[in-house]
Amino acid sequence: MELAEFNKADRADASKVLRPCIDVQRWIDEIADARPFATGEDLLGFASGAASPFTSEEVAAALAHHPRIGERPTAASAEAAMSRSEQAGVDPADAAIADALAAGNRAYEEKFGRVFLIRAAGRTAPEILTALNERLDNTPAQEDAIVAQQLREIALLRLEGVISE
Repeated sequence: MELAEFNKADRADASKVLRPCIDVQRWIDEIADARPFATGEDLLGFASGAASPFTSEEVAAALAHHPRIGERPTAASAEAAMSRSEQAGVDPADAAIADALAAGNRAYEEKFGRVFLIRAAGRTAPEILTALNERLDNTPAQEDAIVAQQLREIALLRLEGVISE
């Protein structure tokens, strides 16, 4: 969607455009209410601080929509399509990496009680696996901050993809 069209859209339509970026209602509302934006840079700048900080409930709700790293969602939703694109660097044909990611995902979920989240766009499977293994050493408080930041990075990347100037 063009920025000018987004700026003029009714609130419900603007919210529909934003929701696949991250399903945090407060983030969506703050951005929709702040329109119009003069430039895409202004939009991204505002979005980078919207709904800050995310609450633990917002993070949990947003994570409910994220697949495990290495697992490609098959749904036809806009968010699933974005996730497939973002995980393009994770080759499921590499059995050793796939097995290591699956084991890392299980260990992460056992330790932190949620899915491992990382901005996968532009990263290779070995880079993601390294980050996963390193983050297993974090405390829950450290990981909470990292996950919130990763959610925001993913939301901004997705926003760049859905709204253009």
